[in-house]
Amino acid sequence: MPRRDRVRQRHPAAAAVGLLIVLSAFTGGLPGDAGKPPPREPGWTVADQDHDHQQRSVLLRAGPVPTPTDGFFSWAALNRRTGLITGSPNFTAQSDTMSLIKVWLAADDLRRADEQGNMLRTPQLAQLSSIIRDSDNPGADATYDRVGGRESIERMVRLCGLTDSAPERDRWSNTVVSARDVTRLGRCIADGRAAGPQWTPWLLSEMRAVRGAGDFGPRDALTAEYAATIAIKNGWLLRDEDGLWHISCLAIGETWVIGALARYPGRQGLDHGIAYCRQLGTALLLVA
Repeated sequence: MPRRDRVRQRHPAAAAVGLLIVLSAFTGGLPGDAGKPPPREPGWTVADQDHDHQQRSVLLRAGPVPTPTDGFFSWAALNRRTGLITGSPNFTAQSDTMSLIKVWLAADDLRRADEQGNMLRTPQLAQLSSIIRDSDNPGADATYDRVGGRESIERMVRLCGLTDSAPERDRWSNTVVSARDVTRLGRCIADGRAAGPQWTPWLLSEMRAVRGAGDFGPRDALTAEYAATIAIKNGWLLRDEDGLWHISCLAIGETWVIGALARYPGRQGLDHGIAYCRQLGTALLLVA
């Protein structure tokens, strides 16, 4: 995937159509999730414990959400306390994950090793760290093979309760998801189902340490102090097949998850998609 310079602080807010939503209450909900209790969490917590010294938290809020044209743009936000999801009208529409799926591959590898009683050696942990922090593609290829290829994606669908997702052409980068399912995957990572109780804190810590080309998304709207508390994983690729940029964003906070997907003409550049994910943070996140 192409590299890029850090873009925090240099994306102007795009014009937005005022889609005002009350995210703190999630009054809308959605069929299939509304009325269901959120999944039972483990007896321990993993919600940003290493940041408890902070007196303020990053919360969801109401705000005008950007609605770009000339492409496909979709987003969703999940309230981890209630399990309810809201978002754009097309938040069930499908796109591909690119590198975002690497966080699942790492989680699946970690959980399976623990379930099988296998001790992870330093080189394997270093490889998993690299595919999260630095979006290492060869490492993702090796991990995808190790966890069974498309069988791993099928496990993700079952374990995380996804309804809009599926493996595609036996390639991890082509995994199909919706913005709604991106938030469900984020909840699955945060509550410990994905990586298991032993490895979830480590995985979230690695996601907070994403750097380089993959360091973008809703947390870019926050100061560095608060951005460091948000776990992320993103995907980005200019696909030869259709000449479109494909972008995916996942951000996990203490009480919420945001997911976003985009496809748009290649001439608009990578920064166009990065700005969209950042604008979601401007619209939806509040330090209080």
